[in-house]
Amino acid sequence: MNNFLFSTVSDVLSGPGTSEQLGELAAGLGIGRALLVTDPGIIQFGLLDAAADSLKAHAIDYHIYSDVVADPPESVVMDAVTSAQQFACDGVIGFGGGSSMDVAKLLAVLIKGEQALGDIYGVDQITGGRLPLIQVPTTAGTGSEATMVSIITTGETTKAGVVSRSLLADKIILDASLTTGLPPAVTAATGIDAMVHAIEAFTSKRLKNPVSDMLAREALRLMAANIETATLQGDNLEARSAMLLGAMLAGQAFANAPVAAVHALAYPLGGNYHIPHGLSNSLVLPHVLRFNAPWAGDLYAELAAIILPDQELPQDPVAAAEILADYFLALAEKLGLQTRLEQMNIAKTDLPMLAEEAMLQQRLLINNPREVSLDDALTIYQQAF
Repeated sequence: MNNFLFSTVSDVLSGPGTSEQLGELAAGLGIGRALLVTDPGIIQFGLLDAAADSLKAHAIDYHIYSDVVADPPESVVMDAVTSAQQFACDGVIGFGGGSSMDVAKLLAVLIKGEQALGDIYGVDQITGGRLPLIQVPTTAGTGSEATMVSIITTGETTKAGVVSRSLLADKIILDASLTTGLPPAVTAATGIDAMVHAIEAFTSKRLKNPVSDMLAREALRLMAANIETATLQGDNLEARSAMLLGAMLAGQAFANAPVAAVHALAYPLGGNYHIPHGLSNSLVLPHVLRFNAPWAGDLYAELAAIILPDQELPQDPVAAAEILADYFLALAEKLGLQTRLEQMNIAKTDLPMLAEEAMLQQRLLINNPREVSLDDALTIYQQAF
């Protein structure tokens, strides 16, 4: 067994209604003036109400910053920093989807004013401290609550990441009651996104380890058994709870054993066409699985047995991987997601451009079990078209 380092958050509070304990957790971290980082939809649907009441009950002042948007640009981050500093907050709470939690991570560092945003892009560039940080996800997908990564939009189609163990939260609250209002398409896409996190962590060429493997397997067991129910019966709290826990476990896995080609090929779809990240992953996943099968067939076969426990699988691992690819294509169709790039109004003439942009994601491609060339990337896009 190779040496490895595994890092994750210290405390997770899970269960329907647990967001009502936010005040208690915040007080325990010494927070007296909290910045709540969220988006307009969370406010509109009243998802923050119980958590805000809990802060009030513990005499914690709070300021809500609700201007987070999908794929948040640097301007949103800096606007939030100014807002937080004016309020003199001493703790940060991310409340929402991956974008809100990504922004919250950065704010916990930047509010202290020790480093500028431009100075912390990259790996392990944070040298100072941060404010106490609590994350409360309202979707079961990104796993951002459990990762040490924050992704920010830096240009028209470009993004940059901050990767540091300083971004790991002090506390996580998993309250499935916050997810029951998600539309079926969002539930489906974010759920498949989380499953991709687990698959790519389990097959990552770099930093794969026994702890991340264990988490990835359990994440896939939970989500494969519950994604259809959670999507088609949105008020089913048991299924929602399983998806929320599975997404966090997948986040813990890929925070330590990083994702690969599926994400590398998905990013240009989001950057150029503003396709939601989970759907972007879903569109290319089956085709990347088939591409990787000759190199990662044994691992895919092991996951296929977890995802399809009642199906007799062929002994040939490549054939089992093909069945796994077919499963995800059929799952997307069953859940009402688009399955072809042409359905997303992407022109076939754009595919070479997408392939070139995907090749820029070398930080991800180096984790893929099979080396990906420019021609390979183009072929995968053509198969997905």
